[in-house]
Amino acid sequence: MVSISVVVLLLFAVVVLVRSYRLSISSALLCIALGFYLASSSLAPTIGDIIGEVIGIVSTVGV
Repeated sequence: MVSISVVVLLLFAVVVLVRSYRLSISSALLCIALGFYLASSSLAPTIGDIIGEVIGIVSTVGV
């Protein structure tokens, strides 16, 4: 399960990209829609496992 802090971090990144005009509002909405569809698909557990592994690797490298 992805923690709330990861969601907040990703939301912050999207807000920064939208405000710096590197990502349009329509592109951000498309990314959000894709996220919802992926979360309800059969790929969700695999994506969750991959994200968990990446977070684990990043947290051990950062120490």
